[in-house]
Order: sequence, then C-alpha cells, then structure tokens
Amino acid sequence: MSLFLVCLVLAAAVLHASWNALAKSAGSPAYAIAAYRLVASVISCGLIFIVPFPAPESWPYLAGSVIVHNVYYVTLAMSYRSGDLSLVYPIFRGLAPVLVAISAAVFFGEHLTPAALFGVVLVSTGLVILPLLGARANRPTKTALKWGLATSALIAFYTVLDGAGVRASGTEFGYITWLFVFEVLPIGIWLLCRERSRWLTYLGENKGTVLFGGIASSLAYGMVIYAMSFGAMALVSSLRETSVIFAAIIGTVFLREPFGKQRIFAASVVALGVVTIRYFGGS
Repeated sequence: MSLFLVCLVLAAAVLHASWNALAKSAGSPAYAIAAYRLVASVISCGLIFIVPFPAPESWPYLAGSVIVHNVYYVTLAMSYRSGDLSLVYPIFRGLAPVLVAISAAVFFGEHLTPAALFGVVLVSTGLVILPLLGARANRPTKTALKWGLATSALIAFYTVLDGAGVRASGTEFGYITWLFVFEVLPIGIWLLCRERSRWLTYLGENKGTVLFGGIASSLAYGMVIYAMSFGAMALVSSLRETSVIFAAIIGTVFLREPFGKQRIFAASVVALGVVTIRYFGGS
C-alpha cells in the first residue's frame, strides 16, 4: 500500500478519534452526531454545483449507505451511553476490518494476500484486546458489548457499500459530496419531529464544537472513501481503525478515563499490523 494512502488514512484516523471524543463528551451523543452531519450537509450543498455528478450505477450504493449510516448513528449513540470512550470505541472499530475483508472477498472478489490479511488480523486483534485486558472493573459491560458488536457490523456494512459505490461513481468527490448531502436527512428529520427544541438549543449553545466536529467528521470519512477508490477496502478499513489508539489517548488525557499497561501492548500489536499492511499490503 502506498505511503501516500497510509498517511492519508492515518490522518483520517486522528480526525475520526477527535470527533468521536467530542460526541462522547457532548452529554447527548445523538444531538452531537446529527449536528455534525448537518454541518457536513450544508457544506456539501455548496459543492454539488462544482463537483461531477456520480454515475447512475453508484446511486443504489449511496442510498444504501445513507440508510445504514443512520442506523449506525443510533447504535453509536447507545454505545456511548453504555460505556467509556476508551472501552466501547475499540470494540466496534476493531472487529470491522475483519468483517470488511470477508465481505469484500465474498461480494466483490477483493482478496488480500496472506501477508496483507495477517496485517489486518493484527490490527483488529490489537484493537479488540485494548478494552478486554486489565482490571475487571475497567472492562466493558454486557450492554456495551452488545451495542459495540451491532455497531461493528454496521461499520463494515457501510464501508463495503461506499467502497463499491465510489468505484462505480466515476468521481470520488462527487460521490462523497452527495453522500454527505443526504446523510443528515433521516436523523435530522427525526430529531426535528421528536426533539426539535432540545436539538436546536444544543446547536445554539455549542456552535464552535459543532462546527469543528462537523468538519472533522466530514474530512475523516471523505478521506477514507477517497482512499478506498485506490486501495483495498479491508486495508483502508484497518488503517482507519487505528483511530482507536488515538481515542484511547484522548479519553485518558481529556476525559480522565483510566489508562493501563495493556494499552501499550495493544498499541504495539496495532503498530506491527500497520507496518505489515504498509510494506506487504500491495496497492
């Protein structure tokens, strides 16, 4: 995998960890996530006139991604209500690369080399063991595990949909822009109908963090989709999920969540996986 794509996706991982930390600490993750998507949609509406229009073949994937993303936002919010960022985040991010690798191989014939697959497994292993080692009191609850597993499956689902969609679109930037235009509609309409005053109050009281979170989340996933138009979905997914390491650091430094020796070991396993993907992962 090229150094450019590796650096691009690792930068996306930092941004991804940042906006997830904001969503977790916002008090109401659902309000925060919807607000970030609203920012992305507003910005994207201004771009649809200057980016190429995606090919018709890509629209079923785009529509499916919008639906799956919105279900994912629900399970993501529930995950953050049931556990610390540094506990639940590794669960749903860690399992996704393996699920993406399986789905990409079964449905799109995208097979990894043995070395690349080993790198993916290393990354996922390091991420998943991050919250499972150490003191029992610091481990995730059964409720957190349940929502984390559901979220992981949805991450893999929308990743494969977008990987296939952007390749069929003929325009990376056009696909990304239209995805962001529509993504806010289901969750935004639901909140406007059910909790309009509270959500609007949240928007008014958190303008700065909403703007940053919206830009960070848009750049993070936009960079990932762009990378998937050139690199294997599973490899991009694995590199993206190194955001778990950054989230653990953010959760410890800014959210005062416990940090143990197991995170050093887990980070080492992840780093080995990243190196394997970089040098043996192919294009």
